Amino acid sequence: MAQVEGEVKNEELDAEHEARRQLALAQIRQYPDPVLRMKAPPVEKFDDDLKRLVTRMGELMKDANGVGLAATQVGVLRRVFVFAPEEDKVAVVVNPEIVRRGDESDTDDEGCLSIQGVTMPVERSTSVRIEGRDERGDEVGYDFEGIIARIVQHELDHLDGTLILDRTTPEARREALGTLRPRLVIR
Repeated sequence: MAQVEGEVKNEELDAEHEARRQLALAQIRQYPDPVLRMKAPPVEKFDDDLKRLVTRMGELMKDANGVGLAATQVGVLRRVFVFAPEEDKVAVVVNPEIVRRGDESDTDDEGCLSIQGVTMPVERSTSVRIEGRDERGDEVGYDFEGIIARIVQHELDHLDGTLILDRTTPEARREALGTLRPRLVIR
């Protein structure tokens, strides 16, 4: 499997996959889009619209070569995210809550489908228990360690309007913002 940084798998893509990735990224909100800073309200209706949203998000995540995607990243203010707990599998958590965090934490570089071109160090718990519902409304709960624990924490942050820029060091944040800042072109 490719190296994973936050929401993004780093691997070489052939021309077709790269084109599909670019089309998917065009549908994902990019920093500094204000919706990325909004807190999503809980999902109350578990209906066909929710199922269609989850399907669309799973396809976008895979096409974008990502490992997680929150509804806010596609401009939908609902507490739902999808993630890839293993290769070629998509899982969903609606109205997620972390009910337990492990005592240990680790700092590692994270990337984000909504903040293209930069990675930054982020400290996260190395293990979590997350609970919520699936797209049908059935209760789900997962115990994760390592990279998957990092991914679900990253996605839950998105639903609260928190970005990796908010969780990194001041130096890394300055460097990332410098990279993201539009370049002045003088003719």
